[in-house]
Amino acid sequence: MNLHEKTNVLIEALPYIKKFKNKIVVVKFGGNTMSRMEHVIEDIVLLSHIGIRPVVVHGGGPEIDAELGKANIQPKFINGLRYTDEKVMKAVEKVFWRINKEIVANLRKHGAKSDNAGNCIKARQKDKKLGLVGDITHVNRLHLLEMLDFDIIPVISSIGTDGQGKKYNINADTAASHVAVALKAEKLTILTNVDGVMISGRRLSHIDIRHALAEIKKGAINKGMIPKVKACIYAVKNQCPKAHLINGLTPHSLLLEIFTDKGIGTEIVDKNGYAKNH
Repeated sequence: MNLHEKTNVLIEALPYIKKFKNKIVVVKFGGNTMSRMEHVIEDIVLLSHIGIRPVVVHGGGPEIDAELGKANIQPKFINGLRYTDEKVMKAVEKVFWRINKEIVANLRKHGAKSDNAGNCIKARQKDKKLGLVGDITHVNRLHLLEMLDFDIIPVISSIGTDGQGKKYNINADTAASHVAVALKAEKLTILTNVDGVMISGRRLSHIDIRHALAEIKKGAINKGMIPKVKACIYAVKNQCPKAHLINGLTPHSLLLEIFTDKGIGTEIVDKNGYAKNH
């Protein structure tokens, strides 16, 4: 890239830097994207340094599967959600504690202030058939805003607790969408291991809610992509202006999604909406 091209990149990014300054952006990553943590961390730290307020929500599906494998426990999924009993819950807690600590350490290593957000999610049992899988009842918005006011990047594990101290496994995409809504975030971005919503082998740059629900019903959007799309739908329906699915394995995909005119991935919009980047 020559100097002229570099200048153009900065000029293209400028209006988005202005637009998102002091705004909250919720970033969900984990699972398959953990293998490329370094460039995601760099992107998040850059957002923080230019005045954007990132909040991280993480999952850890492959790591949980590996932990269960050590205990000879076969993972079981129902409609994209992990069946969770007491043994699985112990594995989830162990893995999430490790991942949270690693993300916080990496953010700090790159010059940002960061910390575990603690038990900021309250939940109740979603369905007895799913075991200890939770439905979110409350997000401790004030605690998270207090961290952000001190320029601390909160890192949230997708575990909820009820009033009696019972812990529930929560799908991380779902957790991220509820956090985004509670914080009145400007944007929810879910990092996954594909380029976005794929229909008949083609990536959709944007898809409206009705179309997305129809594709889920038809089975074109399936398995683990269902909770991701539904999380974006929930955010958009509840006044989060932007909800994106992007490929976290693409280097610096978060910056490309936020700071370029064309953007990448798939944006979920309401029937009257249209993607900012597309």
